Amino acid sequence: MLVIVNPYATTVSDRLKNLVVYALQGRYQVEAVSTKAQNHATQICREAREEGYDVVVAFGGDGTLNEVANGLAGTDVPVSVLPGGSTNVVCRTLGIPNDVVDATEHLLGLADHFEPRKIDLGLASGRRFVFSCGAGLDATSARRVDANPRLKARAGRWFYTWAAVSGFYAEYLRRPVRMRVEVEGSEGSEGVTALAQNSDPFTYFGRQPIRVCEGASLDNGTLSLAVLRRAAQRDVPTIAARLLAEGMRLPHHRHIDHFEGITAARLESVSRDAEGRIRPFPVQVDGDFIGEYGELDLGIEPGALTVVA
Repeated sequence: MLVIVNPYATTVSDRLKNLVVYALQGRYQVEAVSTKAQNHATQICREAREEGYDVVVAFGGDGTLNEVANGLAGTDVPVSVLPGGSTNVVCRTLGIPNDVVDATEHLLGLADHFEPRKIDLGLASGRRFVFSCGAGLDATSARRVDANPRLKARAGRWFYTWAAVSGFYAEYLRRPVRMRVEVEGSEGSEGVTALAQNSDPFTYFGRQPIRVCEGASLDNGTLSLAVLRRAAQRDVPTIAARLLAEGMRLPHHRHIDHFEGITAARLESVSRDAEGRIRPFPVQVDGDFIGEYGELDLGIEPGALTVVA
């Protein structure tokens, strides 16, 4: 077993890492490697492809798992997860406990019931994602959160809420970057934010699942996509209510276009600055900000990642 540890993840510490590794050694032969920089986990996994590991464990948040997935996509090396982030969306989606002690016990039990399965990976201009890719407001929030790791660790979901609200008022009420969304087999849409999902839910607010798209699943070979057509203050209460209330569906909001069962889409900025240059939009994958793009191609790789949970 190879355990890839993100020492900068919200709940990970040297003491916790040592305790987890010691416990896992009761059933597995364990090698633990700590990441040192962004995308280091991807590099480690690419080098480990031919090393014969029975399982690679991502011990960190959703961003750590994203890097592991990008390094092991297309192989038969099984991947599992130990929760070390603030939200751990994929961990919960796969049915792994969100508490690291319970998750370690769960992983020990898998030794007796080792049944790997294949899941899909989304594509965002070559970058793979496990559960979501967002362009616009969602990515603006991710950029603000990533810039303040201490507040992310201390304030959790409340800091995410602040990042979303402050980002909306600072960057989206006036002159937001607008994008054209072209969807295979559809007329497409135009808006200020696009969110693609490869699984459901999109995220969690504490224990409350936040659902945006319908028809998203880790193993159905397609993506679901929601497009917010405009940024208007009067829309905030109704959108927030739908996100936080059980039984209400965001895709049915009158200012959101929804597409499901898609295998390809393209996002292009249609906004320009005073000099006539294209204004790029921010992009996040699996909750981590990855940069600004003038255009983005979305796709799906069915069965690209082997997982054990």
